[in-house]
Amino acid sequence: MSDWLEHSVQIEVNVPIQVAWDLWSDLEQMPKWMKWIDSVKVLDNDPNLSRWKLASGGFEFSWLSRITRLVTHQMIQWESVDGLPNRGAIRFYDRGDHSIVKLTVAYAIPGILGKIMDNLFLGRVVESTLNADMQRFREYAMAAHPS
Repeated sequence: MSDWLEHSVQIEVNVPIQVAWDLWSDLEQMPKWMKWIDSVKVLDNDPNLSRWKLASGGFEFSWLSRITRLVTHQMIQWESVDGLPNRGAIRFYDRGDHSIVKLTVAYAIPGILGKIMDNLFLGRVVESTLNADMQRFREYAMAAHPS
């Protein structure tokens, strides 16, 4: 039995939508701004499948993720098909010379972690990390596309 937690964070980035989209849609770049993501490898035989590895505080999890919906310059939606249960979406909002990027992540707390961690505390840690990840993304995107 697992508990599901969900978080949404968003950020305004001073780059055009094309730049934000290009960075997020290249999944293998995500470890550059997502602190807990150790690696992402898109499978050669199916570009909608990718193997993810998360490492933090002595814990390590991996999962296979499938893109379930992709609308260019608007949304990438995914769900895990094995490993750590998770799902979510990254949404893009075009504001001309800048973009708004919104990340929603839902994940199941494995039974063993649920027993040793308070979900409220874990939720705060995850949300804080996701906010910091989005700040790092903004810096990375702006360095990649100086105005």
